[in-house]
Amino acid sequence: MIRNGASAARGITLQQLRYFVEVAVEGSISAAADLLYVSQPTMSAALKDLESRVGSTLLLRTTRGVRLTEDGTEFLGYARQVTEQAELLERRYLGRAPSRRLLAVSTQHYSFVVDAFARMVRASDAAAYSFSLRETRTWDLIEDVRTLRSELGILYRNDFNRNVIDKLLRDSGLVFTPLFFASPHIFVARTNPLAKRARVTLDDLDALPRLTFDQGANNSFYFAEEILSTRSTKQNIQVSDRATIFNLMISLGGYTISTGIISDDLDPSIVAVPLDVDERIEIGWIGQSSIELTTQARRFVAEMRDVVADFDVELLI
Repeated sequence: MIRNGASAARGITLQQLRYFVEVAVEGSISAAADLLYVSQPTMSAALKDLESRVGSTLLLRTTRGVRLTEDGTEFLGYARQVTEQAELLERRYLGRAPSRRLLAVSTQHYSFVVDAFARMVRASDAAAYSFSLRETRTWDLIEDVRTLRSELGILYRNDFNRNVIDKLLRDSGLVFTPLFFASPHIFVARTNPLAKRARVTLDDLDALPRLTFDQGANNSFYFAEEILSTRSTKQNIQVSDRATIFNLMISLGGYTISTGIISDDLDPSIVAVPLDVDERIEIGWIGQSSIELTTQARRFVAEMRDVVADFDVELLI
């Protein structure tokens, strides 16, 4: 817990807060120092003085970098709010150019996330920026947000995995915010005979290779990115990225089950066909329960809403 005492009475400087936010994002004092064009000893001294002023250890220093303590995670939420407001004031009244924007997002493999991310980057008015979009496994996604490698994570829940996912999020100090409900669809190549069907059934899929995303060491059914993960199939191929899964849809006639949201601009060779099952897919974002979203993160969430609004989904507020 952060303590108030005589050392805190000296006050915290805006520069210290900016150093701290950058170090939290980079996970490294030396990397943050390089980005802000200050020496590592200068930044290290500023951070030690910051910890002295707040009366708590905010960073755990290791040979592989730094990570936030529990107090550091709480402090980061406040620090981000202050630095964002300071930048707005400087831009409004001092005419300063926008600073480098920072947003890191981890996600399951969804093309609508890529579309929204691209829109956010194009809409940024920053002269320089550093964004990160990481498509990854479910467990790693949650770890990214827990350790603040990413501010947001995008994943799905349904009746099958909800209890397991929610418990893991609670234990990690994270919260799930729903974005929309979608009806299950299959993704197949435009050349696949099923692509011309109005709807398909599970029986229609029996003769086709099922394509799923590999979950690595944490290969539990509950962490699968596809619904009906426990359903047996004669032909199953696991892949690690969307480009590969789309190529296999084309070359092998395979399918995967997802939301039905796909961009013709990003994936012109793939189509979505409704799957006739009594299921719903709930997509949402996860974040730290004790930290408010930054302005850039809120803008990204708004872009996701705009992207999916053009599809047959139930948007959630």
